[in-house]
Amino acid sequence: MSAAIPPDPIVRFQGLLAEAVALPRERLPEPTAFALGTVDADGQPSVRMLLLKGVSHDGFVFYTNLESRKGRALAANPRAAMCFHWQPLEVQVRVEGRVAAVAPADADSYFGSRPRGSQVGAWASQQSHPIEPPGELDRRLAEFERRFATGIVPRPPHWSGFTLIPSAIEFWKNMPNRLHVRHLYTRAGDGWRVQTLYP
Repeated sequence: MSAAIPPDPIVRFQGLLAEAVALPRERLPEPTAFALGTVDADGQPSVRMLLLKGVSHDGFVFYTNLESRKGRALAANPRAAMCFHWQPLEVQVRVEGRVAAVAPADADSYFGSRPRGSQVGAWASQQSHPIEPPGELDRRLAEFERRFATGIVPRPPHWSGFTLIPSAIEFWKNMPNRLHVRHLYTRAGDGWRVQTLYP
């Protein structure tokens, strides 16, 4: 008899994430890494790797430069998809939903926890834009290192975070003969509906 399917996908995800985090770093160097897919105002999709900074029943949290390509895409089309792939566990989790800005106080708190070099770099980098002329990034970095030589580095106005509020979460488990186990959770009122999909 097959095991019962967990009713809460967030609790299930948190358990898998804890397993991934507990693995030796040589087996899984970045357990919070995920691919984020967005679609811009012209309908062009793009995907890149980010790090998850929090997960709860409110959603999945990540941070970015709001003027980056993904920041501009999310402003134009506030829907996104995530894919986590933990190869040592032979598990993949896909998440889809809408995004909402995190509270400014939460963005301030996370920004304050970052290494100082990353804080200064967030001011210096005009993420996703061309570096012109050559050496301009170094010049900007030196400028902001001087500006914030002492004291707290404040969060830039162009840097914040998003919460992806999931409408669907799919768990995939590798199995022999490519007969993989797939469980799809979709929002149903205040709860979740779960279906088992063909591999």
